[in-house]
Amino acid sequence: MLLELNIQNFAIINKIRVNFTKGLNVLTGETGAGKSIIIDAISLVLGGRADKEYVKSGCEKTTIEALFFIEHMNDIEKVLEEYGIQKEDDNTLLIAREIFNTGRSTSRINGRTVTLSMLNDVTSKLIDIHGQHDHQSLLKNDRHSEFIDSLGDYKIIDIKEKVKIGYEELQTLKSRLKTLVQDEMEKERKIDLLNFQLEEIDEARLIDGEEESLISEYNLLSNAESIAVTLSDTITNLDSDYYGNKSIIDALSNIHSSLHKISKHSDDALGFASVIESIIYQLQDLAREVRYYQDKIEYNPERLKFLDERLDLINKLKRKYGKTIEEILNYREKINRDLNILLNCEEEIKEIRNKIFDCETKMSLLCQDLTKERTCISDRFEKEITKELSEVNMPKVKFKVKIEKLEYFTQNGQDKIEFLISTNPSEPLKSLSKIVSGGEMSRIMLAFKSILAEIDKIPTLIFDEIDTGISGRTAQIVGEKIANISSNHQVICITHLPQIAALADSHYLINKKISDSESTTEIIELNYNERVEELSRLLGGVNLTETTKQHAREMIEMSKKLNR
Repeated sequence: MLLELNIQNFAIINKIRVNFTKGLNVLTGETGAGKSIIIDAISLVLGGRADKEYVKSGCEKTTIEALFFIEHMNDIEKVLEEYGIQKEDDNTLLIAREIFNTGRSTSRINGRTVTLSMLNDVTSKLIDIHGQHDHQSLLKNDRHSEFIDSLGDYKIIDIKEKVKIGYEELQTLKSRLKTLVQDEMEKERKIDLLNFQLEEIDEARLIDGEEESLISEYNLLSNAESIAVTLSDTITNLDSDYYGNKSIIDALSNIHSSLHKISKHSDDALGFASVIESIIYQLQDLAREVRYYQDKIEYNPERLKFLDERLDLINKLKRKYGKTIEEILNYREKINRDLNILLNCEEEIKEIRNKIFDCETKMSLLCQDLTKERTCISDRFEKEITKELSEVNMPKVKFKVKIEKLEYFTQNGQDKIEFLISTNPSEPLKSLSKIVSGGEMSRIMLAFKSILAEIDKIPTLIFDEIDTGISGRTAQIVGEKIANISSNHQVICITHLPQIAALADSHYLINKKISDSESTTEIIELNYNERVEELSRLLGGVNLTETTKQHAREMIEMSKKLNR
């Protein structure tokens, strides 16, 4: 429940601190005193849309803090863990919202900064605000199935989960079928394109790694002439007597002969001769290998042309299908698979259509079960809501839960549910949204809440002047309904009716102070005598008589006897 609300620099509020209690908390005050501002502040701290206009004139920011006590922590613990929000040992939860005059806002839960979506996920489990217009979910037809389902048990929850799983499977199958069943011309165009690409790649007869060897051979042939001249010069210098110029081997042979002649006089000379002889043999082997390699070098313009064309083809394919031959070949395998799918998709289409048929058959049976459950709940709900409305002075009302079968499946089944009502025996049943009487709408909403109160897990309910349009005995009955709801929930109710205010467990007065420079709103928790004064004002207006005050005292005493 909401323990404490702190508001600072909000609209015409300087600083307000309110401590709420269990049961029924009533807020009253003159028109224009700022009652709606309090609700605006609560809505804002719960994650409502920020607006810099909320910041009090001349201030940098507005700050709103709400302290909650979570009686059943299991209901919200999972959400806190998901967002990494620290849980307090005393089960309290502090939510803070700051709105700056620049329009920027920040939100924190137990000191951790959170996004608005995170804030809304948490606060949706804490407070439910019901107003005459802005928060009237009963007027939204798409919420009616939620009301009905919330009155069910584990059985309807189980069926809904199966329907949701089946719906997701059906959507996946239909998406796959849509992909396969393409426009026939588009399909043929793709087949032609893939065939062309396959043919172009296959005709090239690419071999992984061939590009490197082709480039090497191309470089060799394109430079064959200069290579041949260099090799010839090398052979000549090593081992040829050309025009009287001695070769390196001849020169070394002469050196060897000279060293050998003096070796009989010097052992070192013999060693030198031996080294020279070894070098001569190595150079002779080298000369033979160079000569052999020279014989293989042949300028072949036809081969060079072939290599040039082959490399050009490979580069062309690389520009279209991949950066390397390996990538081109991998792409070839991919488009071959795509082509086979297109050529053989008829069999897969048939298989998927069979699966869709089976899935729709299963979904149809599940939806029938769901409709049966909802019909049973609706029959019971119609009786309960009619009884509740009769108790709030709407005895002639007719209420009907209309369930229509949709022509298609949704993740919520195949039902379109709408609440119909007739508040006058002479009028036909019509949608709740067509009701224009604020008093009727207030009582209908209270009837719903009275029924849902037992199963609703949201601990705090705020009623923002939902008693508009009612008075007298009806107001008393409505007040007793709200009081009954407060036995299972914390209720915060803004009202202008003394019949409801008299039932409060805690009564707060919202008052506007006007000075020369500004208007400010304050909130005061009333004691017994102050409650008598405020109830007297609600009963008799400005001129308070002792009779009016006595009536107020009687109303407070009578409220204590209400069994709740």
